[in-house]
Order: sequence, then structure tokens, then C-alpha cells
Amino acid sequence: MPKRVKYRKSQRGRMKGKAKGGFTVAFGQYGLQALEPDWITSAQIESARMALTKYIKKGGKLWVRIFPDKPVSKKPAETRMGKGKGAPEFWVAVVKPGRIMFELEGVDEKTAKEAMTRAAHKLPIATQFIQRHEF
Repeated sequence: MPKRVKYRKSQRGRMKGKAKGGFTVAFGQYGLQALEPDWITSAQIESARMALTKYIKKGGKLWVRIFPDKPVSKKPAETRMGKGKGAPEFWVAVVKPGRIMFELEGVDEKTAKEAMTRAAHKLPIATQFIQRHEF
């Protein structure tokens, strides 16, 4: 979650269209790209990050390109309608198709592909493994 935010509660919004930014592999050699729109929770991001770092061990460098900056509020169970918006429960990152979520560098392609596959299993959306294209 962010250190501080302008507003404690946010509206849900919509996830139509493709990613406006962050759709190229910018830092590492390999990337994990989202193919569907969804909210990725902070717990899912952390779980995928741990799966990646555990597989690549000490080798390579990892970049997490998404950040959970949207609060999601929920009302308690069995509560009547009204009485305002619920308290913030967890934080999510809004991910649209094309967005690069994780990047890797310093490992061979086979290792990177397997590491990204393990990370993808922790996420609720379809993803694809991509490589940086040198021009």
C-alpha cells in the first residue's frame, strides 16, 4: 500500500481498453505481460514476487512494475444497506491487457521462462512470457 493517499476511499472505475503505459520490457531482458484486465491484490503481487525470487535464487535481478495504489472497501457481512461506504479492506493494482508486471535480467531464457510460469500461477489472469526486442 502507499505511504499516504489523497483520498482514503476510491470509486471502482472501469477497466476498458489496453494499457496506456508500461507495455514494453524497459529494465530487464524478460517480462511477464498481462493478457486480461483485472485487479491484482498486494498479496498476489507479493506471492508472485516470492515465487520468482525463490526460483532464480541469488542470480538475476527482478523488477516489479505494478504497485497496489487503489483501496478497495468492503462493508461487514450481514449489514443492512445504507450507512455509508465501508472501510478500506485491501489494496489493488489495476492491470490492463499489455501491461508488463514483472521483469527479469541476469538469468538464461529457460530459467526465466520457468520462473515467470511459477509467478503466473499465483496471478488470477492469463499472462505471457515476452523478451526484450533490441533495435
